[in-house]
Amino acid sequence: MKNKIIIGHVALFVANILFGINNPISRSLVPHILDPFALSFFRLAGGSMLFWIASLFAAKEHVPNKDIITFFFASIFAMVLNQLPFIIGLSMTSSIDASIVVSLLPIATLILAAIILKEKITLMKVLGILIGASGALLLVMSSISPSKGSSDLMGNIVVLTGVISFALYITLYKSIIAKYSPITIMKWLFLFATIISLPICYSSVSSTNYASLSTDTYLRIFYVVGIATFLGYMLIAMGQKTINPTTLSMYNYIQPVVATIVAVLLGMDNFGLLKGISAFLVFSGVYIVTQGSSTAKFVFNRKVKQI
Repeated sequence: MKNKIIIGHVALFVANILFGINNPISRSLVPHILDPFALSFFRLAGGSMLFWIASLFAAKEHVPNKDIITFFFASIFAMVLNQLPFIIGLSMTSSIDASIVVSLLPIATLILAAIILKEKITLMKVLGILIGASGALLLVMSSISPSKGSSDLMGNIVVLTGVISFALYITLYKSIIAKYSPITIMKWLFLFATIISLPICYSSVSSTNYASLSTDTYLRIFYVVGIATFLGYMLIAMGQKTINPTTLSMYNYIQPVVATIVAVLLGMDNFGLLKGISAFLVFSGVYIVTQGSSTAKFVFNRKVKQI
């Protein structure tokens, strides 16, 4: 049992490193090399194919027609309105900013659960929400400057809409997420998201000049699809088997740290004082909210996030 726990911790650690690296790599592709809609479709279609292949080697789960229909609508919130805004917003802002905004997911979920499911919010959770929100507000305000224009601001807002969409998915489809294994959930969500997004992304995908793309570009696309999307989610599923939700949630903080290190090393971004303060406030708020919050723990227990 001890070895399984160690393996679980290693799986979570590696998965969150992969997710953290994904942000600057995706940012290096969009919008100058690939259209954001094209990269989004590659991720959805590639993830669908890989998870369906993986399901052939996993334990079989019967999914009745009514649950398949539910997966269809869940894919809109979990994938289409999450993945597309994330990549589009990332193409407009920095990978560091996007990582900090994505870290607001547990807080967004807690707020929506209180509104929709009438879950109780304690004083400590309110404090965590206020602290986290102040960090997000500081990040947004620091995005407004004559040199940056409105691009960073709009990018952060678009990424936030994706976070809210995924929080709605977690809140509205809580029961069906708990009912099936991660591979079963992912294969249906990715499949329907691919079908739904095809009309939206078709123009960008069909107009991409694939012959002009370098080997390096294809390797980066492979990382986004095969490593960050497929392998990352598989490692999270391994960690869920032995690690409790609270401990699992703490690994989320690795992602912005890794994204920052990679972005700075590649010369893609800089990490100033305001971003540091914003990150500290957001992380502090999320930490306070996740302590004793069953909803936030549930979010990280399933950990199906954009990266």
